[in-house]
Amino acid sequence: MAIEATAGEVGEAQRRPNVVFILADDLGYSDLGCYGGEIATPNLDRLAANGLRFTQFYNTARCWPTRAALLTGYYAQQVHRDALPELGGGAQGQRQRWARLLPDYLKPLGYRSYHSGKWHVDGKVLAGGFDRSLDMRNQGNFFSSRGNQLDDQPVPPPADEQGYYATIATADHAIDCLKDHAANHADRPFFQYIAFIAPHFPLHALPEDIERYRDRYLDGWEKTRERRFARQQEMGLNATTLSALEPDVGPPYHFPMAIEKLGPDEVNRPLAWETLTESQRRFQATKMAIHAAMVDRMDREIGRILEQLRAMNAMDNTVIFFASDNGASAEIMVRDGGHDPNAAPGSAATYLSLGPGFSSVANTPFRKHKTWVREGGISTPLVVHWPAGIAARGELRRTPAHMIDFVPTVLDIVGGQRPSEWMGEPLPPAPGKSLRAALAKDVTIERESLWWLHEGNRAVRVGDWKLVADARGEWELYDLRTDRAESRNLAAEQPEKVGELRAVWERQLAEFTELARKTAPPPGKPGSKGKGNSKGKSKAKDDEKPEDDAKAKPTEDAKAKPTEDAKTKPTDAPKVKPTEDAKATDAPNAKPTDDSKSKDEPKSKPNTDR
Repeated sequence: MAIEATAGEVGEAQRRPNVVFILADDLGYSDLGCYGGEIATPNLDRLAANGLRFTQFYNTARCWPTRAALLTGYYAQQVHRDALPELGGGAQGQRQRWARLLPDYLKPLGYRSYHSGKWHVDGKVLAGGFDRSLDMRNQGNFFSSRGNQLDDQPVPPPADEQGYYATIATADHAIDCLKDHAANHADRPFFQYIAFIAPHFPLHALPEDIERYRDRYLDGWEKTRERRFARQQEMGLNATTLSALEPDVGPPYHFPMAIEKLGPDEVNRPLAWETLTESQRRFQATKMAIHAAMVDRMDREIGRILEQLRAMNAMDNTVIFFASDNGASAEIMVRDGGHDPNAAPGSAATYLSLGPGFSSVANTPFRKHKTWVREGGISTPLVVHWPAGIAARGELRRTPAHMIDFVPTVLDIVGGQRPSEWMGEPLPPAPGKSLRAALAKDVTIERESLWWLHEGNRAVRVGDWKLVADARGEWELYDLRTDRAESRNLAAEQPEKVGELRAVWERQLAEFTELARKTAPPPGKPGSKGKGNSKGKSKAKDDEKPEDDAKAKPTEDAKAKPTEDAKTKPTDAPKVKPTEDAKATDAPNAKPTDDSKSKDEPKSKPNTDR
């Protein structure tokens, strides 16, 4: 249902700030220069130097639930976009009619809304309230536009795609939207959502970008982590130790044929760098160089977008947010166009993933990776820049915050509010909080809790206490004031605190289940018991791939091999039927030992969603 602004509202709208949200994909906490990294990100660093950095900003540990939380202001489980025990939901889940996206709330205030990049939200983009969209549905080849959609319509790729690169194309479209807005809608504010695919696998980058980092990481993941952590300490980002590398933790899902295709230089554990062969060290360092090149290029393209905002004289009254959808990924797989081991690493013919070694670097100083709800999977940067509205320059904000806070923050900033009902249906209370007070000063935003559940991995944060458990694992308790590395489990010392936080987690689970049950699909229908809520069957191989994606060539790696350690199942673990993406990894490929099998990775049928 489209809502348009009246003439009077348009006049008022001219005084409202523009809003830009830039989202990276699988970017780690320490990948930006302003968060301790060595990758060149001068444009984002300048935004931080003239704005704010949040040190405890959270996501949902995965792509599609984070995007649901970002744009609706609800936890993904509340709107069928992540699984609940016995109810399903997930990558194919369909939101309830009342679960509107932010553009629908902004339209009555005179805003136009633009989307450029990855979507991975249920439904068409324009139906979600956006006025223009480039939907980058081809997420398996950064060098081809095949399968992408413009304003929800397929766009045939040119016969010659030489020179095409997805990150540049995303920025091109965003800039085109801004130019059109300046020319034809200058009397109205805008919301621009720019969702880069980078640095998500496959690791594809321009040769000149890779060259800048080719030899940067040859001294290994341990030393790179230590350098990043030292810079973070100098910045005062966190009062914590550096988490230890976990050589028994590999990718969350195991694809044995992928390891075979990638060859003997692939390493699916963060083993001691000195134990790797010279060839393995070069291969791993090259993968990290490509990851860095992708982040570097994204920052360069963000710089072009910022130049357009300056050219429009819009920079001063535009609130710019930058974050990532989850932590860096330990996944290793081969799909889409496959992998040619003889092709130049990072080129279109290759399919490389970062893997757990350098993913641990990207997530410095935290433990674990995307899909887990440890700090490494759920905590990433948040940079906020707004010259007209934020007096502080280069300051840190230490309040815990979450993707669910974006919608209420924007509505607070622009003078809007969420309606009490939608098309006659009452809107449930939204869990997010406005961060506007934290934009003014370093205050703690009060809330009862922050809550997580993904593929059986679960956590809750109350104040500075975090209760967390891996799938099939026991609850662990951490004091995040000094231990965001999650290195000292206090559960045995403070069983009362464990019981208190567990009760909060279970109460939230019950509330979300009661809400979702009202509109859950019947058993056996699409969306039931972890299969999502989509209408009709997707032709795509993965849940995340749209039906009309680029007809990627499927690989034989579609079935993941479970490990022998996936048998432990504690009595308090929720019986969530995992999404099809979750088989654990067995012995490492590099100098394996019998005791190096992953002990805490989720067991389920993989769907290899992005």
